[in-house]
Amino acid sequence: MALVADIFNQNAWGVIEVQEEIVERVDFKPQLLGTLGLFAPIYSRSRTIGIVDREGHRSLIPTSANGAPLEELIPAGAKVRTEQAVRLAKGSTIYSAELAGVAALPFEEQTVEAADEVTYRTGAIKEDMELTWEHMRFGAVQGKVLDADGSTVLINWYTFWGIAEPTEINFALDNPDTDVRKKCRELKRKMQKAAKGVWTPNTKVGSLVGDTFFDMLVAHPSVEKTKLNTDRAVTLENIEGYSSIEIEGIVFINYQGTDDESTIAIGTEKARFFPIGARGAFQVGWAPASEFKPYLNKRGQEFYGLLLTDPSGRDEWDRVELYSYPLFICTRPEMLLVARAK
Repeated sequence: MALVADIFNQNAWGVIEVQEEIVERVDFKPQLLGTLGLFAPIYSRSRTIGIVDREGHRSLIPTSANGAPLEELIPAGAKVRTEQAVRLAKGSTIYSAELAGVAALPFEEQTVEAADEVTYRTGAIKEDMELTWEHMRFGAVQGKVLDADGSTVLINWYTFWGIAEPTEINFALDNPDTDVRKKCRELKRKMQKAAKGVWTPNTKVGSLVGDTFFDMLVAHPSVEKTKLNTDRAVTLENIEGYSSIEIEGIVFINYQGTDDESTIAIGTEKARFFPIGARGAFQVGWAPASEFKPYLNKRGQEFYGLLLTDPSGRDEWDRVELYSYPLFICTRPEMLLVARAK
């Protein structure tokens, strides 16, 4: 039977019996980009992370006789560009008075212990931290990493590398005569040419697409007719929302963003294309918490947790704090393309 403190009508330490169960409502937390293994980690010893810019040059090796001088490799000039990792920090103070008589979940004849509340709040902050990382990954695969307000640009990778942003491609999905497969091949060729050596035999093209784009794509006649009467016809049956379909080596993912459809979201008629498995195309630098002496000049890690206690000796409160110092890097923004449905 459920128990909860009645702080309005009786002793705050007392509990009364209630019939309702409390269900905690949790918004959907996008984590798709974090599961794709796009971002190779760099564990830095500094908040300043160096990125090597070297134009690779490939040439044929001429034949030569035994004992003849070897063809010499002359490395192309390289320069190091630097960028600062950002600081993410969030904390919560737990006052003893807040926990007086509050029943624990699931409801039992027990009250919340301070240690349990520390664990709960630490977990809640870590959820926010992971959502923020996904927001930054989402920005990196589009070439611009934004702050939490959705408008402040933390790093524009097009500007950083001196590359113009791509022109939006019209997939013309409202036209039944459009050859969608040809458009996919043309887009893929463009990305391969821009790869500059990072494309491998295992590289694929991923695309985050909005709801309208995805629905128009899977229903387009040029997509349907090429699969009818083949063993792949079944892939056009029972296509669910927030699923994916592969066409000409491009994996179109109907991306599920945050429930507010704005914090992390793809425009309903838009598609964003990025490489999956392209060597070094995306990286994430984890910098150390050098503002705290124990971590000075140590290799960075994903996040740092602190537990602070009331220094007065009265033991009135505990405080949890989490810190993270990431830099989500895009080394090939010229590979990132954008399209609209019509």
